[in-house]
Amino acid sequence: NKCLIEALDAILPCARPTQKPLLLPLQDPFKIGGIGTGPVGRVETGILMPGTIVVFAPANITTEAKTVEMHHAPLQLSVPGDNVGFNLKKMSLKELRLGYVAGHSKNNPTKVAPDFTAHVIVLHHPGQISGGYTPVLYWRTAHIACKFAEIKEKGDRRTGKSTEENPKSIKSGDAAIVNLVPSKPLCVESFQEFPPLGRFAVR
Repeated sequence: NKCLIEALDAILPCARPTQKPLLLPLQDPFKIGGIGTGPVGRVETGILMPGTIVVFAPANITTEAKTVEMHHAPLQLSVPGDNVGFNLKKMSLKELRLGYVAGHSKNNPTKVAPDFTAHVIVLHHPGQISGGYTPVLYWRTAHIACKFAEIKEKGDRRTGKSTEENPKSIKSGDAAIVNLVPSKPLCVESFQEFPPLGRFAVR
């Protein structure tokens, strides 16, 4: 048997999705004296380098990432998992909002989802949830009211098997496939292709 140190040394690093398009949700925008606007975020997929032309969705604002830093040290290449700050060319702090996602302007940047289909599990709710229910959806740093436009299917949360088509309502303990309509522009991605941008919570 291996000792703990040997077992840890034997763990192979996981493959990072560097070949996918750049997706970087903003965690916080800052104004840095003498430098300019410098948002902070985690690279989820793709790569970010100095000189990259980025576009911020859903506002569709395009600019250049002049420099990229991590822990106050300059980077020539940032990969998925890196928490970075990057300085933007000729961009005001007022133009950035929490919930924006930076992508490469020429490589399939994320787009606004006018509506989307989601698998939800109701952990706790005091009553029943039916079509038209509009709670607040928490996606990354975005908090947006989102309407349950249609409950397509109810299922068993443990087995995943469908138990009812087009139910009138769902309650605590139920799992369901629903169609959601955000009240404001929101960027979400397919969980199968981009898991970090396909998760959310509802309250």
